[in-house]
Order: sequence, then structure tokens, then C-alpha cells
Amino acid sequence: MAYRDNREFVAALEKTGDVVRVQQEVDWDLEAGAIIRRVCELKEPAPFFEKVKDYPGHRMFGAPLATFRRLAVAMGMDADSEPPVIQDEYERRMDNPIKPKVVGDGPCQENVILGGDVDMLQFPIPMIHEGDGGRYVGSWHMVVTTDPDTGWTNWGMYRMMVHNPRVIAGYMEPHQHQGLVYFRKYVPQNKPMPFAIAIGADPLSSLVASTAFRKDQDEADYAGALAQEPIELVKCHTNDLLVPAQSEIVLEGEVVPGTSLPEGPFGEYPGYRLARMRRSPEYRVKAITHRNDPILTISNPGMPQDDSHVGISLGAAVAVKRAMRSKGIPVAQVNWPPGGVTHLQVVSVINPTREIIDMIEGMVLSSRTPICSTIIVDSDVDVFNMDEVWHAFVTKCHPLHGIRARESTASLTPYLSRQELTEGKGARVIFDCTWPADWDREADVPPRISFRDAYTQETQDLVMGNWQSYGFK
Repeated sequence: MAYRDNREFVAALEKTGDVVRVQQEVDWDLEAGAIIRRVCELKEPAPFFEKVKDYPGHRMFGAPLATFRRLAVAMGMDADSEPPVIQDEYERRMDNPIKPKVVGDGPCQENVILGGDVDMLQFPIPMIHEGDGGRYVGSWHMVVTTDPDTGWTNWGMYRMMVHNPRVIAGYMEPHQHQGLVYFRKYVPQNKPMPFAIAIGADPLSSLVASTAFRKDQDEADYAGALAQEPIELVKCHTNDLLVPAQSEIVLEGEVVPGTSLPEGPFGEYPGYRLARMRRSPEYRVKAITHRNDPILTISNPGMPQDDSHVGISLGAAVAVKRAMRSKGIPVAQVNWPPGGVTHLQVVSVINPTREIIDMIEGMVLSSRTPICSTIIVDSDVDVFNMDEVWHAFVTKCHPLHGIRARESTASLTPYLSRQELTEGKGARVIFDCTWPADWDREADVPPRISFRDAYTQETQDLVMGNWQSYGFK
């Protein structure tokens, strides 16, 4: 089943033991962020803060989808579902996008604040990391914008730093979908770009907003695909943008060309505070709508694993697998392990040849994804078992012939020099961890020694059938 909002989702997580209701008062200034960060690193249940210092009656929900267990629950699956099972179900559902349903009103508009009464600081907007440039209202949210020429609507998760009660500095890159529309459509005409920031939408809509889709694909259709039913949308009060009707808080306003504000630094998903303060577009908030007793959702990017590592990794792996298969590459599985902070992918290939490895290299180097390292393995390696992946890496990747490094476009990567970042240059590497295609499979390839490979099925079944009687769990 799909959960219409985070309230239903939290109730479901309580049943599976994947949320903790924190009754003790917690400070919005770093304490809540520190708790969420530790939860992410230990893969603990999501914290639901019921008492926030200086904000009586307000609540915060941290790290909603920072584990595969919580992602499985959000999709209506068993919490113990393994990552490859979740990925297969995700891929199956994505084949059936469902258009959203526009409704006349929704819970997100139970309260409407306009004009001079607008004050974002009425909510417990957190200071997430020590050293951040300010308080970030946008860390697990969606920014909604529309192409004025085509009507295409983009949902994106772009970080948002509060400057004062009515102004936000928003991170925007020209190559990202929001940036493409703003810099190519609105700026040349000197027209303000309307925006809506929906905070605390249902978990699957938030997941989709954090995932990369192709330009001209409406994320709302794919949120419907994951939910297996239409997502309800409602029109904003001050513009024509549509937002999920069950959102907790919605900020409405416009980005005015020619304006900019300092934004950052901010602790980011690779696990470092990378960017220094920079000038970013100014988002002017003209209206706020919110539910009664709103819940502020928060992600804490950093060391693995947080919401971005889990959500983005799932969607990107499916997209890469489909793209490679469409080119005739016999891919068995693709995994973007959360520990790789979206900079690592593992691809298993059925009977790889030199030509196939070259095709993968070409796709990787031309990709717009943040991937920096690609590990290619044979199909007998479980890409979701990193012990098997590392074993293949150290035993099958030839240090001279199996590594291909190429200059590429820059990404949010710690090892890039200041000059590389300025010039937009980066690098990507491919590790070929497959047996050479010209080897004789019987004579040259050594047999692997593992429980799965070194014993007959009869012996494996005997051992597994007696496992508990041996005294193991």
C-alpha cells in the first residue's frame, strides 16, 4: 500500500520498529542534526522529535528513507526485503507511470499565510552541521518549477539556506534541470521564475524528487508509479504550480533574475563539507501554507548512509541498467552501493568481451551522472555483496591492463583540485574485474572456492537444512 503522508508512514514504521519517538526536548541548533547524523551512520531507526526547543507544538522527522528497511516500508514491502528485491520491484513499477490527480484543496493548505505575515522562522528550521553557512529549510523536500514554453514540471531536491524570514539562497547549477529552465528561459527574458517548495510530502514523492530523471519527464507520474496510484496535487495560492496535497509545509514565491545571495558551505552527500560560500539565486517567499501541527522533514547529508545514498542509488542503478541494455550490453545487475556515495557503480556482465567493455567505458565517460568509479565484474559475482565485489577487484583487476582512467566533467568530488573545479574538469576510472575474454574457461579460469561454488547442491541443501540444529541462527 502507498502512504498518503508522513503521518501514515511514521505509524507504519512504528509497527516495524523503524522509528523512535524522541520525547525529550531537542535543540534545533545542531543537537537534532547530530542525532540524525549518528542515526544515519549506525543505521538506526528514524528519529521523530516531538519536542523542539523554542518551538512548542512543532515536530521534526529525521532521515525518513536513510535505510533500505524504511524504503521497503514506504513501498509497502516487507521491511526485511533485500536490496536486489527492492530494486526489482522499483524497476517493475517504473514501467507503469501514473498521471497525478489534481484536487480542489488539501491538508497542506489548512493554514495560509500571505504577504507581510510570511515568516519561515516560525518553523524549527535546523542548523544541521557545525560549519554550515546557515539554517537549511530544504534538505528533504522538493522544489517545483515549470518550463514556461513546454509546461514541463520539474521536482528537484536542491538545498535551500534561509537568509531571513522571507528570503532563501538556493543552490542552483546551470546543468541541473531547475538551472536549465531558469538560466535559459527566465533569465534571458528578465522574468521572475515561480517556485514552490514542498516540505514533508509523502515518502515516495520525496524519493522521486531526490532521483535523477530525464528532462521532460514529470516526476509526479513516477511517484504515481511507485505508489501504484495517482498522487494528489493541489494548486498553490499565489501561482499555478501544483504540489502534493498531503505536504506538511509549502513555500511559494519567485526567483528574480539579477539577484544573488551568499549560500553555503554545507555538509554534502560525499561525506565532506566541500563547497565554500558561493553566490546563489535569491528565492523570495511570498506565501506559506501548512498543515495543522506541521512536521518538518530533515535529511543530514554526510558519511554513508543517508537518504540520498539510498534513494538516489536505487533509481540511478535501475536507470543505468536499462540504458546499458538498450545499447545491447548484456548486463546482469547494477548496484550503486550506498557506501559509494553515488560515486561508485558495480556492473555485472554476462560473458563480457573487449567490445562490451569498450561500450561500457563509452557510456560511463559520456554520462551526466556523478559516477567517478565503475567496477565491472562477471555475472557470477553478486554486485550487492561487496565482499564478493572486493574479492573480484583484488583478484581479477590487472593493475596495468584492467584500469582505464579518463578526463571527464567535474562532479562534487573531494579529490578535485581548485583549478579542476573552476574549469569544470574531473576524471572517471573503470576497473575491469572480469576474466580476459580470450581465456579458455576450462583451462585458464581458476575455480572459485566458496560455499556456493565448491560444493554440490546436495551438500549445500544438507548443510542449510541442518543449520539451526548445528546451533546457528
